[in-house]
Amino acid sequence: MKEWWVQVGLLSVPLLAVYLHIPPPQLSPALLAWRSSGGYFTYRDQNIFYRDSTGAVGSSDVVVLLHGFPTSSYDWCKIWEGLTQRFRRVIALDFVGFGFSDKPRPHRYSIFEQASIVEGLVRHLGLHHQRINLLSHDYGDTVAQELLHRKLKALDWLFFFIFFSPGLGLFLGPTRSHRRQSTGTCGRRPRLLPNTGFLFSILQYINQRKKHRDRWVGALMSTSVPLHLIYGPLDPVNPHPEFLQLYMKVLPMSTVSVLDDHISHYPQLEDPTGFLNAYLNFINSF
Repeated sequence: MKEWWVQVGLLSVPLLAVYLHIPPPQLSPALLAWRSSGGYFTYRDQNIFYRDSTGAVGSSDVVVLLHGFPTSSYDWCKIWEGLTQRFRRVIALDFVGFGFSDKPRPHRYSIFEQASIVEGLVRHLGLHHQRINLLSHDYGDTVAQELLHRKLKALDWLFFFIFFSPGLGLFLGPTRSHRRQSTGTCGRRPRLLPNTGFLFSILQYINQRKKHRDRWVGALMSTSVPLHLIYGPLDPVNPHPEFLQLYMKVLPMSTVSVLDDHISHYPQLEDPTGFLNAYLNFINSF
């Protein structure tokens, strides 16, 4: 009798081959509408999807939204309209490798590149001299931290800054296991990670977080930019109460909003009203 792992391997190879040749599901009408309302700009030969809506008349404020892993700008669909009632411009992009943006392979994906793409989009839209609010989640938090580090050096367009349900546990210190949990969305997402090589390349951001911890946590601790955390207590990535206690110890100057006990890692989808109210209360306090 062959070793069990040989049998598993022989079975897995054809199954993997079949999976890789299954076409992605058709986009839902909501996703088709999201894509059609956006556009693309080019960053180093890569097509980057973004959405840019003009909102509140009389406001000069701009907000840029940075999505998490392994999703896309569509994560913001439930609060988009609410943001347009407060901000003059509401902007979101799909990072390279995500959503409707190009997914080059082989490619060395990095947080540094994603931050440069955000800077490129800001310049493309003619907003590089404009004060900008950043609203970030998960993977996007790390991109935002790199942008904050650059602001400490030379960048002049970052103003307000916010984290919510972030992946900061890996930065600030260990709490429990960082098991991820997915939640419902506004519509079906396309299959995002088509093979293990691509997944491995994208996941290098975890090692980058560890390697550059001092750079990115230092940016948070050194900044004079207002910080705010919107937190779901049921978040399995950043468990309550350990994460919140650690966050407030490391970043005592940051303000915090804690949502209802049943809210987890995607508060903008799970509780869009509560999340939007918390965010706008923070913004309107200045």
